[in-house]
Amino acid sequence: MNSIRRLSAVLLIPLLLLISCSSPALARADIKNRQYHEQKGDMIWEVPVNQKVIALTFDDGPDPTETAQILDVLQEYNAKCTFFAIGKKIAAYPEMAGRVISEGHELANHTYNHVYFKRPISVGQVMKELKQTEDEIVKVTGRHSSLFRPPGGMYDETLVNVSNRMGLKPVLWSWHQDTRDWNRPGVWSISSKVIKNARSGDIVLFHDYVHGQSQTHEALQIILPALEKQGYRFVTVSELIRLSDSEKAAENRQLAY
Repeated sequence: MNSIRRLSAVLLIPLLLLISCSSPALARADIKNRQYHEQKGDMIWEVPVNQKVIALTFDDGPDPTETAQILDVLQEYNAKCTFFAIGKKIAAYPEMAGRVISEGHELANHTYNHVYFKRPISVGQVMKELKQTEDEIVKVTGRHSSLFRPPGGMYDETLVNVSNRMGLKPVLWSWHQDTRDWNRPGVWSISSKVIKNARSGDIVLFHDYVHGQSQTHEALQIILPALEKQGYRFVTVSELIRLSDSEKAAENRQLAY
């Protein structure tokens, strides 16, 4: 009996190893945590900065109706933001994507087909989705973007490495600033979450396209004047990064003297 048990254990161990290596649900060694990536500098959730600045970001556009409504509100408050756009929507609505740029906002990569990458993530799929979107961004802006947001915030080491090699830094969002506006929780719910949780260097997640009647542009009409009254400025993610880098450089110069 003991010999049978030992034999069963010997046979079971390789089987468990095979399952753990082949199953994305069990093999999670390729997914590092936020602290690892922030220290390495190859992903961003929020940006440490002393100035009272916040980056508002919008996913899933451009949309001829909702993006236009949001841009109207942003223009009223001179707020500059980042739009993580879907490549096929840029191709469908290049005029709206052009308006994003002409009004001083940032157009960034959100894949071509809004792909929720299944782990383990394919190198080829990542490269194809990002390149197709970059091609559309270049058509509108004349240059490549430098930022990328994976749909659903799904990533692994492959996605992080490939996107960085392509010159596209993955940007997620501040965990306390996920408005869930895609679920249409109510104008007050969206606006109060952003206002109550506002901190310098935040990256706030909105959408400029949702299924059903969007509440985002109405929430912005509450959020922007409220945070402006608190002394906040609204900047693109790239500007947020530059401000943080400038502050770090100034601190290093002071330490050198």
